[in-house]
Amino acid sequence: MQETIVSYEKNLKNPNQISFEDRQEQIDQEKKREEEEIRQQKKSPYRRWVQMNKDAYKAEDWLMSKSPIAYRIFKFLINNMDSYNAVMCSYSVFQEQFGVSKPTITRAIKLLKEKQYIEVYKSGTSNVYAVNKEIAWNSWGNNFVHGKFGANIILSESEQEETIQAKIKAERIKELSIDEN
Repeated sequence: MQETIVSYEKNLKNPNQISFEDRQEQIDQEKKREEEEIRQQKKSPYRRWVQMNKDAYKAEDWLMSKSPIAYRIFKFLINNMDSYNAVMCSYSVFQEQFGVSKPTITRAIKLLKEKQYIEVYKSGTSNVYAVNKEIAWNSWGNNFVHGKFGANIILSESEQEETIQAKIKAERIKELSIDEN
């Protein structure tokens, strides 16, 4: 990759030297292209779809029979992951979501890691969970090469200060609920 030199004036003798105005125009065009791509993705009927590898179904069945809670956590992560297969949340989120103890969550996460369903990365004291791209993928297949982690972050209401908890209760987000009757 060649180095581009940005200066006050364009140098016709050096094709790698451009003016500040030309560089700004390049940046603006790139930004417009990215915004258009995002707009198209939001319109896509596939924006809430997840790609699953058929070869992984046997492993998924094994997980379902071995540890139903690990399977439920795995599906929760798939449902909430971003386009880079990542989601950040605390153990409290899992405990509240599934109504189980911290040791149960710990065992389930350990199993998911050991059997390579997920990888766990640290961000300070928080965990970023990345679903194995060979099992499920939430973007175009060519995004495999990226290692960007702008993960979806799920916060637990119980971990927040009282003022924030009050705001959360006042501004509840609608969520699809399933009537099990």
